[in-house]
Amino acid sequence: MSFRVSVALLSGEMVTLPVEAETLVGELRQMAQQKMGRTLVALVSQAGERLDVFPTLFRTLSSLDLQDGAVINALTKAGPILQSHRKASTFAAIRSDGTVVTWGHKFHGGDSRCVRDQLVNVQKVYATHKALAAVKTDGSVVTWGHADHGGDSAAVRDQLFEVQEIFASMQAFAALRYDGSVVTWGLASHGGSSKAVAKQLRNVVEIYSTEAAFAAILEDRSVVTWGHPEQGGDSTAVSEELFNVRSIAASGKAFAAVREDGAVLSWGHPEYGGDCSAVKEHLQHVKSIHSSSGAFAAILMDGSVQTWGHALSGGDCRSVQAQLVDVQKIYVSNKAFAAVSTDGSVVTWGHPLYGGDSRSAQKQLVRVQHVHAAETAFAAIRDDGSVVTWGHPEYGGVSAAVQDHLRNVQQIHASLGAFVAVTADGAIAAWGHPAYGGDSTVVRDQLFNVLEVHASSGAFAAVRADGVVVTWGHPLSGGDSRSVRKLLAEA
Repeated sequence: MSFRVSVALLSGEMVTLPVEAETLVGELRQMAQQKMGRTLVALVSQAGERLDVFPTLFRTLSSLDLQDGAVINALTKAGPILQSHRKASTFAAIRSDGTVVTWGHKFHGGDSRCVRDQLVNVQKVYATHKALAAVKTDGSVVTWGHADHGGDSAAVRDQLFEVQEIFASMQAFAALRYDGSVVTWGLASHGGSSKAVAKQLRNVVEIYSTEAAFAAILEDRSVVTWGHPEQGGDSTAVSEELFNVRSIAASGKAFAAVREDGAVLSWGHPEYGGDCSAVKEHLQHVKSIHSSSGAFAAILMDGSVQTWGHALSGGDCRSVQAQLVDVQKIYVSNKAFAAVSTDGSVVTWGHPLYGGDSRSAQKQLVRVQHVHAAETAFAAIRDDGSVVTWGHPEYGGVSAAVQDHLRNVQQIHASLGAFVAVTADGAIAAWGHPAYGGDSTVVRDQLFNVLEVHASSGAFAAVRADGVVVTWGHPLSGGDSRSVRKLLAEA
């Protein structure tokens, strides 16, 4: 069952979010943070009950008797607002005065000196793989980084006003304006040019992206696509059926849409899930769709699962299909899926080295509340705050070295090849490949009273309760912030 919940700050700022009855409190906080572009340190019910603490953090919204139109109060933290993307190699911190500090790979947006004078009154920062785009409070946009990845928006500068949100493919941006129109820039073949569909891009409400294409849902729930034709940019084969679309999921090179009647349509590269004809007759009464880089998995209303796409990316679940009953959530690494049932058990499938084989941890995978994924491994939080991991042993699949520290875990964050857990007392534990942030010993004495952690492709940034930012991991992914330490301290 879908409904809407609002999260409100004391300042009066509020966001309204579409949620499901099974949405967890922790997931709601994450959604609100992304929408608001700031860190929330507390969620409080109208009755004054703290919701974002263990174990309430892992309760569903329906179990808290939250109904459509409910309002939850939230508190923000001191210090800068960090913005990052797991597939990018930079971090951006929005300071209290609205200016921006960046670090990481200097050619991928880590060096913003060329636009420093323009980076004022910034509200949120978005990323492709090698460029950044900032939306300011007046709705204008500033871009920097690799020109071919969206770092140069000069060609559309006069159109970038009244922007409410930006979406990204691998090498292009699409800005959604308040009037429902869309402005695109970056590599044309990756969706940076929408000239061919410009007249159709009106009254847009949502935008989704593969690596090289975009799909927009309009107010009337029809769909417009553009970008690389073989990667989802051409939907003509299913255009007559793309109506009353509820939501869209994207793999690396294909899209899958769920209609209001629960039917599913897919398009794009057939080996990446663009062709669902083999399971079409079973794709009825679909509740939600989840995607890996090359496959899709649909949860049906009865709790069963159907998959399609590349078998080694999770497109074939026949070996475990009998176990896929009463599924509530599906989590995804690059090439594998992990399904959590109502009883807290976990079933996995897909590429064995990407977490598709969980036999080594199966006995421990009980009473699971939430699962997090790196590119090649998974980490599950159980109802007692302990953590179970599996997948590639070098990239986070084995956590034996820090297992004693994985108690009362509240949050887990992942780079491409490592994990970080934040415990109830604000301590952290990191594991996985050192080049991706799996070793935090160099800053261990600074990691206390941690409120939040952000991840880039190969590094982590932790924000303490006093607003101090601590980083570690690969320097070219933002693991070394010494060059901007003074600026971050002034945030």
